[in-house]
Amino acid sequence: MSDIIRLLPDSIANQIAAGEVVQRPASAVKELLENSIDAGSTKIQLVVKDAGKQLIQVVDNGLGMSATDARMSFERHATSKIRNTEDLFNIKTFGFRGEAMASIAAIAQVEMRTKKGGDELGTLLKVEGSEVKAQESVACEKGTSIAVKNLFYNVPARRNFLKSNPVELRHILDEFQRVALAHPEIEFSFYQNDLETYSLKADNLAQRIVDLFGKSYREQLIACNEETDFVKIEGFIGKPEHAKKSRGEQFFFVNNRFIKSSYLNHAVMFAFDKLIGDDAFPFYVLFIEIDPKNIDINVHPTKTEIKFDDEKTVYAMVRATVKKALATHNIAPSIDYELDINFNILPSQRGMEFDESHKDFSSKNISYTPKTQSETNKHWETLYNGFENQENLEKYKQYEEMTLLTLGSKINSSEDNSTLNRDMLYSDNTTTFQLHNKYIVTQIKSGMALIDQQAAHERIYYEKYLNMLQNKFGASQQFLFPQSIELSPNDFALLMEMEEEIKALGFVYSVFGKNTIVVNGIPADIPNANEKNLFESLIEQYKQNQTELRLEKKENLARSLAKRSAIRPGTKLSLTEMNSLIDQLFACKMPTYAPNGNLTLVLMTMDKIALMFHKTE
Repeated sequence: MSDIIRLLPDSIANQIAAGEVVQRPASAVKELLENSIDAGSTKIQLVVKDAGKQLIQVVDNGLGMSATDARMSFERHATSKIRNTEDLFNIKTFGFRGEAMASIAAIAQVEMRTKKGGDELGTLLKVEGSEVKAQESVACEKGTSIAVKNLFYNVPARRNFLKSNPVELRHILDEFQRVALAHPEIEFSFYQNDLETYSLKADNLAQRIVDLFGKSYREQLIACNEETDFVKIEGFIGKPEHAKKSRGEQFFFVNNRFIKSSYLNHAVMFAFDKLIGDDAFPFYVLFIEIDPKNIDINVHPTKTEIKFDDEKTVYAMVRATVKKALATHNIAPSIDYELDINFNILPSQRGMEFDESHKDFSSKNISYTPKTQSETNKHWETLYNGFENQENLEKYKQYEEMTLLTLGSKINSSEDNSTLNRDMLYSDNTTTFQLHNKYIVTQIKSGMALIDQQAAHERIYYEKYLNMLQNKFGASQQFLFPQSIELSPNDFALLMEMEEEIKALGFVYSVFGKNTIVVNGIPADIPNANEKNLFESLIEQYKQNQTELRLEKKENLARSLAKRSAIRPGTKLSLTEMNSLIDQLFACKMPTYAPNGNLTLVLMTMDKIALMFHKTE
């Protein structure tokens, strides 16, 4: 019997490696940007066309390469970073495995121009499908320019699995933002289809955050800084009141390398405990510096997952650092040693709890000066401050909206529809009224119905918007004065991805410059809507649903707009409005459940009511 085990040809081996390293255009962007950073560049330019499928080009002013190094960079496991085994445990650079360029060249047409600082001429190298097509001397600027054309041109099956251009572009933007955040000292620019998306000057981290995510972040940043012999943590977190309903801008960097860690994310969320809702997510950009010997960064091919030797210590440090930052800015409660304990708890402060983890921070450099009894009693009247507003506070808490979504089952399907209808339930001589401006109570033939007005309105709007999306038509109300809205690049890319569906709901808008749209109309049946807030909240709710639920695009949009358009608890309704809402609810295909699975109404028959009073009919 002949031998059957053979060595793979380099071209096939490179394509297999490319399957791990280059999963989509954003993967190639990440590898090329990191190579430019390793080359000591102070200025990096990224150019993409057709969401990276047609062209990905990275131009830098780094060290450049000689003709021999340029050729060697396309060989598998060729690297300038590793010399011996010890180097594997002291890695401080990005590209060290020597697979990126070989993998990219295996599935694309690559053109490299590079020149070292002291050379008169540079090198032009053309590689297609791992095969070198040309190498010659050319005149070029110091540094390196790499153009990756027609990604996956020789692997059509992989190319067919790529998503739409807006989706792929969002992934590229994510990678660009991560690299730009990690290196605010480097000047970055980003062009897509010849349009400038970002132009980032070299600056500090705070300014880089503002340049990337918008001017609104300027007012919400809280600095974090803590250092021990084992680890150093610094960066910024967002103020609790700016927390979002979707898991958006949250970044961890270990030795300037972006990582994903649900474990460390839990540490941050724990530090924000009781300051934000359970369904809210704070902003943070945190850098962790640790001895490379104490981590393993080669756990995953994309190097976004790492292992710590002592995860518990890192977790505790992250949590304590965030807690300290919140306490320092008087956002989280801390001890004031100058207050008399007998007068420490005022009505306005009730509900605030002290966390023992604050003790180590709040007690530093504080001198204790006891007060006399007369000084303590001087302003005793302040004890009663806040009591006059307790009633309003209770009302606010009662009406506060609960936005946490829960997974439903088949409640939104057309199968097994409830047979509830207005004719069966509603009596002609009904008496209808509102309970605390939150529920609607109405008499029915068999007893009474208690209706959650917000949940009912969401069901009505959900079915209406889903019908619009399926028929691709929605009525609009036009504005006398159009509103311009500037979005983040990520939100703008998401909007372009959903353009057809959003316009089918009744929104009328057009692109107006970089990441800016002009809204000329919104769905016709939304009363008293702030079009800017409605549009932004629709995108935010859509992203929240994406995070928490796996929904088809149309259902997600219908849910999102219904959630943001429905009347809120505390809204007073007239008798006509209440009856209209009841009529529309019972006309729905599934009137008993809201889109998120919560009940819209509870029926109480006369028999059930009688049992409450221990009576029998």
